[in-house]
Amino acid sequence: MESKEYIESGILELYVYGLLNEAENDEVNAMANKNPEIKEEIIAIEKAIINLSSSFSPFISHSQFEKIKAELELKHSKVVQLKAGSNRATYIGWAAAVLLLIGIGYQYTKLDAAHKEVADIDKEKSKLETTVATLEAKNKATENILNVVRDDANTVVALAGQAAAPTAKAKIYWNKQTQKVYVDASGLPTPPEGKEYQIWSLKLQPQLTPTSIGMLADFNSNNSKVFAVEKTGDAEAFGITLEPKGGSPTPTMEQLYALGKI
Repeated sequence: MESKEYIESGILELYVYGLLNEAENDEVNAMANKNPEIKEEIIAIEKAIINLSSSFSPFISHSQFEKIKAELELKHSKVVQLKAGSNRATYIGWAAAVLLLIGIGYQYTKLDAAHKEVADIDKEKSKLETTVATLEAKNKATENILNVVRDDANTVVALAGQAAAPTAKAKIYWNKQTQKVYVDASGLPTPPEGKEYQIWSLKLQPQLTPTSIGMLADFNSNNSKVFAVEKTGDAEAFGITLEPKGGSPTPTMEQLYALGKI
């Protein structure tokens, strides 16, 4: 086989890429030792690969690129320039293949970035939905409070501060038809640790008879300080005492904070 035919067969490219078996490698080595034109073509192919790799070295690590380059250059002591017209189509094909791989890598990077962006958008959407749900719940609670305050069917009972807390005050909204009771405790001081306010429905005649209608639990977390307590149907007055957490069976009169007669 003539040198030109051997060069154009493509076997030298496979040799440089290390894709031949041992017998084929021995054959190429023998041909290169006997034919300077074949040897120069092998060097030209290696040179072309080094130049092409240099153009895109940012896509591999610096140490890896230098190692590959050194291995190729050490195979021959002499490096010749790529000859014009020597397997130009093959080199162009390599360049196109490398560019395609780089393009695929770039597109993958862009796709990965897009996926992360979508994930971030989903997180923000979830946060926004949570915020909206919280605001809707607050608006609903506010609307319920306003309905209580504005309901003409409610009897409003003002509770004034007593000896235990002279500046304390509260309001009771009592619907005698539905027997529902709401307490506006915004005028009460924050209860100390381990204590809770207890609401009492009071009968004054023939003797003072207190009936517990609920606790103002979670006082600090209730921003509106309006609490719904148990129903009552025959109250003549309402009182609020400060009791141990969980309440007491009878009111602690020394801790009577607010009292109001209907």
